[in-house]
Amino acid sequence: MHLLQVDIASQALNNQPTEITLNFWELALKGGWIMIPIVLLWFIAVYLFIERYWAIKKAAREDINFMNRIKEYIHDDKIESAIALCQAQNTPVARMIEKGIQRIGRPLSDVNAAIENVGNLEISKLEGSLPTLATISGGAPMIGFLGTVIGMIRAFYDMSMAGNNIDVGLLSNGIYTAMVTTVAGLIVGIAAYFGYNILVAKVEKVVFTMEANTTEFMDLLNEPV
Repeated sequence: MHLLQVDIASQALNNQPTEITLNFWELALKGGWIMIPIVLLWFIAVYLFIERYWAIKKAAREDINFMNRIKEYIHDDKIESAIALCQAQNTPVARMIEKGIQRIGRPLSDVNAAIENVGNLEISKLEGSLPTLATISGGAPMIGFLGTVIGMIRAFYDMSMAGNNIDVGLLSNGIYTAMVTTVAGLIVGIAAYFGYNILVAKVEKVVFTMEANTTEFMDLLNEPV
């Protein structure tokens, strides 16, 4: 009797369903071909974010003594030294001030216009890839939703072709495509959205610094001789 109970228990353990695991790669493959553009958008978004982040960080470098030295050079009539200092700095602020120094002697409105033109060009350079990142943040979820529709169409098609022999396994491929592409598209879109806003905030800080230094430089030119 004891041996019979042990044998029954052993059979019960052997008949238990084995645990099925699904790694990330296998799950991504379930999304089908629609995952290809989503993955490409992911790599593009990561590249653009890193590239713009370092470019903006480089542009945001600020020497607290820069404007003080510019003032000293201009007061001492050392225009060439002031221009050389701006070129050595190699930042948007320095390039703006350099253009203003080169226009010294002309009407202040002309000087201010020249500085603003350079500033607009510098801001345009900093924001160069941001529209693309913004497009990815909105486009990736849309591609994911397209995958959802394709997956559901596939699931209903398989259901119609199966007739009365419908089971969960038959519908799993279409449902996998629908769910996986939706999640992937949302992940890429959310990451790109946050990355875009982080970069925009950093650009705004650079713009504020540029405006502050421009005002300080124009005040310097307006000082009585």
